[in-house]
Amino acid sequence: MRELTPDTITDAVLDQMATTPDPRLKTIMASAVKHLHAFAREVNLTPAEWIKGIEFMTAAGKMCSPERQEFILLSDTLGLSALVNGLHDATALEDATHTSLLGPFYREATPTLAAGASIAKNPKPGSECVLYGRVTDATGKPVGNATVSIWQTGADGLYDIQASATSVDYRGVFTTDANGVYVLRTVKPLGYSIPMDGPVGTMVKAQARHGMRPAHIHFLVGAAGYRELVTALYLRDDPHLADDVVFGSSGDLAVDVVANDPDCPIKDMPSIRFDMRLSRESEADKTSGRVGADPSAIMKQAKGEPAPAG
Repeated sequence: MRELTPDTITDAVLDQMATTPDPRLKTIMASAVKHLHAFAREVNLTPAEWIKGIEFMTAAGKMCSPERQEFILLSDTLGLSALVNGLHDATALEDATHTSLLGPFYREATPTLAAGASIAKNPKPGSECVLYGRVTDATGKPVGNATVSIWQTGADGLYDIQASATSVDYRGVFTTDANGVYVLRTVKPLGYSIPMDGPVGTMVKAQARHGMRPAHIHFLVGAAGYRELVTALYLRDDPHLADDVVFGSSGDLAVDVVANDPDCPIKDMPSIRFDMRLSRESEADKTSGRVGADPSAIMKQAKGEPAPAG
């Protein structure tokens, strides 16, 4: 029988997992064990600290609900979501609009709206702006009939599902026209704090981080034959553009609110223009998935219920 010590335990675990039939699972788990054990050795992890870690993960699990996904928020604040997005970008067939974070508040159940409609149910007078742009392929050819799902926080800095599981506001799905144009009305987004009332917020506070996200609007764009695009626009003048707590912002996704844009489809309103390029879909894209998911869909899958198609 092998004598198990801090120096031999890793090899023992790897040997026992060597029978894993799925080659990709075998590779991922072997690497995860190696790095996890190396981490414990590097910091000389104590039993009390190990328990604290277990308590943290338990609390994160308890915080998850159909309206909130604390583990996605954890991944975001550790930069893991942005890293996986970056790795995914590098596999695209063509140079397209860079991805950003789906975030923990995306939802499949979003109403389809007509071009020019408002995603804000009760905007304050004078607060509205136009959001529009063109969706093209990597060469600049318009992509018509693309679906453009959009969501953002309201004037209170909260997403609708943070207030109520049944509330639907500041989100909608639009379709591009033959010229690849989408257009809608919304309100200028505001910067906001991530939820700080859970274990991830406690972690961020302990690290003396501000917890702020720069003002942004989320996009999920899909069209037949093209790689799904998960991205966001960010307001260039936001003070936290360069130090986003979830590492999702970047200069190439930064835009301005323009007072009198002559190209805006809806006149006499301030506007934001955000054009997007799609890469052709590869065979790998059909099974690669996306970073993040609808919290309610995750909960359904955890209970064995079918998730919405998406």
